[in-house]
Amino acid sequence: MSAPLVRIDGLKKSFGDVVALAGISLQAHAGKIFGLLGPNGAGKSTTVKILAGLIVADSGSVEIAGRDVFKEPAAARAAIGYVPQEVTVDPYLTAREHLDFYASLYHLPETVRETRIREALALVGLVGQEQRRARRLSGGTKKKLDLACGLLHRPPVILLDEPSLGLDVQVRHDVWNHVLELKRQGAAIFLCTNYMDEAERLCDEIAIIDRGGIVAEGAPEELKGRLNRDIVAVEVAGSNHHHADSAAALERALADLPVVREARREGTRLKVYVEGRETALPLIVETAARAGISVQSITYSRPGLDEVFLHYAGRAFSEGATNGA
Repeated sequence: MSAPLVRIDGLKKSFGDVVALAGISLQAHAGKIFGLLGPNGAGKSTTVKILAGLIVADSGSVEIAGRDVFKEPAAARAAIGYVPQEVTVDPYLTAREHLDFYASLYHLPETVRETRIREALALVGLVGQEQRRARRLSGGTKKKLDLACGLLHRPPVILLDEPSLGLDVQVRHDVWNHVLELKRQGAAIFLCTNYMDEAERLCDEIAIIDRGGIVAEGAPEELKGRLNRDIVAVEVAGSNHHHADSAAALERALADLPVVREARREGTRLKVYVEGRETALPLIVETAARAGISVQSITYSRPGLDEVFLHYAGRAFSEGATNGA
């Protein structure tokens, strides 16, 4: 494999007493999408801002396209396209004026400027809307204009911080398609997200970050496979009070089965982590019948990235982080 276009080594950053990053190391390669997945406050934005040269780290090293971000900031910045979380377009400029402005910022030569602007507009579906002022564009279209501006100079490295935050489903999918197109064009894409489905759909490799540290890293399928367990959700029948008692009784009865790795009770629902669903499903039904517990429904699923996070971080993804980094 070729040398990584993004290399982070032992990166640390604190804000006062709050540790935002506790020594993380990551790599992203050309033609791949690397996802940094974690709850709000886990350290994702801090990482991407250090990569973009907006924040200086306390220690560690960061290289972009072989350039040291701290020692050669201008050269490193020339290799990146950065699209932040916040929409940054100016409400009074037209889409075309934005792109002209960014073309000047990136010192694009006159010979390629017009072609690049047309390409950028086509890539994000803004052809025909060039003369509209940004304040007349929808939130999703403004985000697309932000993407077009960040990609105008065809950077080898693209930093995306929560690209689909606040977008509706259709626009999210449009943005995802643009990101996949950039990957096909050979860019190294470093994507920060707290959407599980975004990480699953787009990323070749992910690192799960929690409280400033990497808790797991690998391809999404590999991470889920590593758990080596499937999930059987059992809903017991009966009145609410009786319901909860039945769920507790079933949890106790299942604890002795060799195929059951773990069972978690969520009110009247029992989440059973099993090995080998073919044998597990009939065994669970049989055990419930033997214990005189009637089952209302039983469903089977593969573990998702939320289960991976729960396993490695010891708490649910939605519980968020406590350090507010």
